Amino acid sequence: MTKLFNIAALAVASTAMIHVKDASGQPAYADAERKLPIRIHLHGPGSDIAGIVESRQSARALKRYQENDGKMTAASPEERLAETAADLATLTARFENFTYGEGELTGEDLFRAVYADPKLGFVTKQVAKFFGDWGNFSDASKAA
Repeated sequence: MTKLFNIAALAVASTAMIHVKDASGQPAYADAERKLPIRIHLHGPGSDIAGIVESRQSARALKRYQENDGKMTAASPEERLAETAADLATLTARFENFTYGEGELTGEDLFRAVYADPKLGFVTKQVAKFFGDWGNFSDASKAA
């Protein structure tokens, strides 16, 4: 009898790290010697936290639908920015080698402030794109 492959071997990691790039697409560092990479650690798409965010997104869409007499409507740009910032803040495990503003914010408040800053939109876009690719949380990506 042939032994079947255990599909659990393909499970993704709980977290993964993205090395943030600046607006010109260059890897960002916190120091001139380029020894302190600016990184963001995210909870994976298979995590319980990701499930909470997905549920929250569905609830928002349903609420908009109900509030607009059953018509699909998009969030305003301000709502979309705030919702994206809140979702990514929840998905963020930690920042590495950077802070925001005067440095008094911590945890989810810090994460939300970075993602909600339109002038840092390039960071928000990178993080959202990274999170959307399950391959970034695979064993192959961790080895790279």
